[in-house]
Amino acid sequence: MSQNVPNMLESTLAKLREMVDSNSVVGDPIQTPDGATILPISKITVGYGGGGSDFASKSNPQTGQYGGGVGIGVKVTPVAFLIMKGDSVRMLPVAVAANTTAERVVEMVPDVIDQITALVNKRGKKEE
Repeated sequence: MSQNVPNMLESTLAKLREMVDSNSVVGDPIQTPDGATILPISKITVGYGGGGSDFASKSNPQTGQYGGGVGIGVKVTPVAFLIMKGDSVRMLPVAVAANTTAERVVEMVPDVIDQITALVNKRGKKEE
């Protein structure tokens, strides 16, 4: 087997290490004028694959030819922001949009419950 595939995979992984480091997951701190520090937190998804094969050459069967390739995909998704001010630390999650009707209904349930509770409380105060 040719040594080209391991070499390709190794060089691609080296480039990936350069591109995605710990600063990609926990971003650089952002200072605000009021003294707060904001740290962006991200999720990194990586897809990776490669392969190749040696082919016999018609002109020189002893020295085959090689064909192969390597592919990689990287997706960085913001997940949350860590907000530090004084002694308090808060985490502010980034909302993900609902994709299906069921997800939208689940997202609406807390608001509907709050509205029903407010309506019941308002009627209870009127009856008193």
